[in-house]
Amino acid sequence: MASWLSTVASVGMAVGPPLVYADQAFSIVRKKDATGFSRDVCAILLIANITRCFFWLGDHFEFALLFQSLFMILAQLALLYICILYRPRISPENLGGSSRPFSFWQWSTYTQHVEFLAGLILFQAILFLILRRFETYVAILGFVALGLESTLPIPQLISNYKQRSLYGFRISTLLGWVGGDAFKTVYFFWQGSPIQFKACAVFQLSIDFAIVGQRIIYGTEPPLSVLLDDEDLEQALALAEE
Repeated sequence: MASWLSTVASVGMAVGPPLVYADQAFSIVRKKDATGFSRDVCAILLIANITRCFFWLGDHFEFALLFQSLFMILAQLALLYICILYRPRISPENLGGSSRPFSFWQWSTYTQHVEFLAGLILFQAILFLILRRFETYVAILGFVALGLESTLPIPQLISNYKQRSLYGFRISTLLGWVGGDAFKTVYFFWQGSPIQFKACAVFQLSIDFAIVGQRIIYGTEPPLSVLLDDEDLEQALALAEE
């Protein structure tokens, strides 16, 4: 019985988290508008799971968690493409500028994002080949991967705060975050996963509950940028600049 439950839990860990974003992707495509969903979520998940794959090479944790990372990378590449295709009218690219250094993750084309990820993989591969024999490096790699992933809800938390609304952010995604993070927290403790997994899972779950609080306080009414037509939006932006 215990073996059967372990197998089911492992399969759930491998395929469950990536599937959480399917409904979010369908919602964006249906509305042809990515307003309300932070593209930085894709950045965090892609960088974290790429790093986690290198962590696995140095510390062979459960195969289910490795497969989860591979599936998540594919899912986020698809979601990123959809978010760029249907980016909001008030995105930094459409407004003609970004306040971030090198316009990080606010580039105008999908190709630029993929080129960055390819460079990241090459850099991490070279670094891993040089330092893989050092246990401290492998441990740090795990904390970087899992620590970064634990910040996943933070960009969405900030986006919700700026909009004073959870418009465009699917309740199914939020429930998937809370349920999935609660499940994986229990799973990590049950399976005796490395400490990096346990500590970061607890932190991430706490941020999920903060977003639940935002959902109760802010609701899902559309923000002003969605209610305004193109002409009104341009006037509002011009007034804001003044």
